[in-house]
Amino acid sequence: MEKIKMTTPLVEMDGDEMTRVIWKMIKDILLTPYIDLNTEYYDLGLVHRNETNDQVTIDSANATKKYGVAVKCATITPNADRMKEYTLKEMWKSPNGTIRAILDGTVFRKPIIVKGIEPYVSTWKKPITIARHAYGDIYKNTELRVKAGAKAELVITNPDGTEERALIHDFKGDGIVQGVHNLDDSIKSFARACLNFALDQKEDIWFATKDTISKQYDHRFKDLFNEVYETEYKERFEAAGIEYFYTLIDDAVARVIRSDGGFIWACKNYDGDVMSDMVATAFGSLGMMTSVLVSPDGVYEYEAAHGTVTRHYYKYLKGETTSTNSIATLFAWTGALYKRGELDQNEALMTFAKKLEQAAVQTIEDGVMTGDLYRLSTLETKQTVDTETFLNEINVRLQALL
Repeated sequence: MEKIKMTTPLVEMDGDEMTRVIWKMIKDILLTPYIDLNTEYYDLGLVHRNETNDQVTIDSANATKKYGVAVKCATITPNADRMKEYTLKEMWKSPNGTIRAILDGTVFRKPIIVKGIEPYVSTWKKPITIARHAYGDIYKNTELRVKAGAKAELVITNPDGTEERALIHDFKGDGIVQGVHNLDDSIKSFARACLNFALDQKEDIWFATKDTISKQYDHRFKDLFNEVYETEYKERFEAAGIEYFYTLIDDAVARVIRSDGGFIWACKNYDGDVMSDMVATAFGSLGMMTSVLVSPDGVYEYEAAHGTVTRHYYKYLKGETTSTNSIATLFAWTGALYKRGELDQNEALMTFAKKLEQAAVQTIEDGVMTGDLYRLSTLETKQTVDTETFLNEINVRLQALL
């Protein structure tokens, strides 16, 4: 077949360790034989981030704003051990956090459903998408240890110099104190990204906080989300036949467990961090979870929901065979290619992306899978294959579909 042409570049963000190895395999086996791949490449591997003082991460995010669609490989967020291992100049920030801040994005994570890998919650029949607000809360906190006898206060210095004070606690013994914040503009952007995504996916959206306890902070989220919905989205939701629903986080958890899925659950930053892992695990595997960062003005960055699979990478460096699940990384590519095709009205690219996803799912449902999925699968006939063989098996099925 003639290779599919791409008119507009896709921003390509390469990454680290085993996922970097898989990244190249996916391109060589499943993409470049079929697509005249047009990407603007950025190496977000830790070595290059260190060489550029992390400027490459900023450049990749700005390129994403320019072209509208990006695909990102998993990357290392360094700790003290990584600083020593890679001889870093400093402990560079999470690339995901930097990109989220520049794009003002919301993270949407959705499980990939395949026959044989059954959700632990028996009522779940359709995917549940978690939308995570990606700004503020404890991820931008200020915190201090407190000595006995100290008094902690919340102090706001207004533009005119006047102060507002509220007692946090009189400490009779040693303790800790933490300050968190958020921004009205960020909360509104979060709401718009969520509501746009719900319209795009044609799914109901739920939002939940703890506004009965947090009568200022969480209640502000509730009020602003509702304000954006009522003034900008209500008529479009009614026309689309979908619903925006608000409830307390406690009630949301109970409703989610009793539901059959098929909706988007919008969460504050910490809630979304935890609940996305819970949903991924309950559906089977973090390796079977898609992730896309969406800005309120419609910029998309697709990535895998998991890390760089360090343990497998060290085995790979020793020349040992690995059986690493590449599905989430592959679906990052298919999601980005489909969106690029959608924006460019490139039907051939959109069709290819969907057929590649279909081939990947079919491979697993045929009983050919990596070791992590083998342990989860309830199929009677199944086999474990290595990393590269798995991608080649997907390619066999892709050729049949094309």
